[in-house]
Amino acid sequence: MTPIAHLIGSVPLESADEVFRKVSQSIGQHVKRMPDGETGRRSDWIGFVRRHLGKNPAFERDENVPWFQFKQWDGKVIREWPLLKIIDGTDHSSIQLETGYAEDAITSFCQFEVLQTEGIIPQTVKYQACSATPHAISYMYITPEDQAAFTEIYTAHLIDEVREISGSIPHHKLAYQWDVCQEVLMWEGYFKSYQGYKDDIIRTLTKVGDAVVGSIDMGYHLCYGSPLDEHCVQPKDIGNLVEMANELTAAVSRRIDYIHMPVPKDRNDEAYFAPLADLELSADTDLYLGCVHHNDHEGNARKLDLARQQTDIAGVGSECGWGRGDPENLNSILDAHNIILNSGS
Repeated sequence: MTPIAHLIGSVPLESADEVFRKVSQSIGQHVKRMPDGETGRRSDWIGFVRRHLGKNPAFERDENVPWFQFKQWDGKVIREWPLLKIIDGTDHSSIQLETGYAEDAITSFCQFEVLQTEGIIPQTVKYQACSATPHAISYMYITPEDQAAFTEIYTAHLIDEVREISGSIPHHKLAYQWDVCQEVLMWEGYFKSYQGYKDDIIRTLTKVGDAVVGSIDMGYHLCYGSPLDEHCVQPKDIGNLVEMANELTAAVSRRIDYIHMPVPKDRNDEAYFAPLADLELSADTDLYLGCVHHNDHEGNARKLDLARQQTDIAGVGSECGWGRGDPENLNSILDAHNIILNSGS
């Protein structure tokens, strides 16, 4: 079976309208779900949440801990910032968060529907809303002492956003993707670990996954991070992603429609893919392989072949979103999707 093209989320264009038109024109015939490109305030992924928290009266800088240094795999510091704490004495139930995920999704879907009615977006394609997970924010922006409490607060907020989205967009036209990056980085040793972190992560990912009603497609994108289009870690192999996928499969009550796993560009070796033999997805969960890199068509095909030696692959995509990459590469990455999908691979 020829795999579909799976888009992760971000696209380096100015508006959702541009994204929908560009994707439809380039690879629309291969797409099952289409994101809005995470343009505007979401163009730096979760940076907009940090800016909101910095202005929120319930939070302040924690002057007693060092600034967080955001590093890529080679140790280069990309950015750094002060961590936030919940102001002492704050009633946690009174904290109001405004991320705008629901507002943006509903606005983008209106344009999606217009273009679908006009025949520009294929009728079978669903609108794909994407959100970063609770631990993405707590691990990156919150002082360690308050991370557990904040995670609960932010989880409740995201569930409210999901409910608003699902109450405004027809379920048969909607898919919801959870972007799982910082949890993968914790699994890979990027952050300082703590006792029970794996159970904590799976419990939270299960909670937000189950918050998406069963009549809506729901999937998880597992990620190694992509600041400046570089990884935060260079994994030994795909084993940690397999472990996480198996844990989610066992824990989530509703159907998981897909799980996306990335493959670094230079990993064309059997060792990286070998742990896929231990993958235990449900029969109704598709595995999407993030094997598509621009200007490396031979390597892309090699990655897909190696993965297929271990398990079934239902879709292909890039490692991560394209929003932090060079906009000049957009056409070549779209072409790379067409090449691997049209080759009959």
